[in-house]
Amino acid sequence: MDSASRARRDFTALHELGHHLQQNSFDLMEAFARQPDGGVLLEDTACDAFAAEILLPAPLVEHHLAAGGPTAPDVVELWRASGASRMAVCVRAVQHLPAPGHVLLLDVDGQVVFAASHGLPPVRRGSFQGDIPTIAQARAGQGRSDGRTQVRYRDGILGRELHAQTAPMNGYLVAVLVTDSAPWRNFMLPTKDTGPQAGEYLCEHCDEEYRSFEPACSVCRVPRCPECGRCSCTPRVNERQCQGCFIRHPPAMFAADSDRCLDCS
Repeated sequence: MDSASRARRDFTALHELGHHLQQNSFDLMEAFARQPDGGVLLEDTACDAFAAEILLPAPLVEHHLAAGGPTAPDVVELWRASGASRMAVCVRAVQHLPAPGHVLLLDVDGQVVFAASHGLPPVRRGSFQGDIPTIAQARAGQGRSDGRTQVRYRDGILGRELHAQTAPMNGYLVAVLVTDSAPWRNFMLPTKDTGPQAGEYLCEHCDEEYRSFEPACSVCRVPRCPECGRCSCTPRVNERQCQGCFIRHPPAMFAADSDRCLDCS
């Protein structure tokens, strides 16, 4: 993608403005801080949406994206009509998906240049998707293809099967993928959830129940808890017993000068 293009500069500038506004609002800072990753993913997604909303007003979007959801050619037509960046168009398109899915922008080698997701784990930018069905067919042909496929996540893990459609986008490939209700088909059954399921764990340190796709500890085979950041074999250091629930917690679970944990106070 041409980094000097005005459309991309506009999107990037508005995205950064979104970060500035978020980081200067106590209400937003608190909301993002409550996320397991500190709000990193949510903040980036929100800033993308902020930029796309300004660059692509609702009347223009509704004119080019069908009520039943966007097809890949619809996304291309919106990009041509708007003068906005490809990234902004992908964000606006994913907001109109009729079911969980993704809108991906890929280069000629099949690498993800930009990804917008709805209701499914996000696809990593820079990941190679060029050999998965539908994308591989599009690369081998004229850029147009539709069928079923699975996107690739970390460590080669494949997600659930999705309905997919692609279209060429002036040197790039745009792909729209959904679990069901694909707008380019008259009738279909939802795809089976054939992708991996996150493991369920109970933290031995803070008793937090959590699900995780993160790599497991090589010793105890348990991923780190998103609440306290420890796995099962992490030594219990400086723990205190809560006088409310009588469970031993790490110091971070207590407010200053309190003998009760955050859950009990």
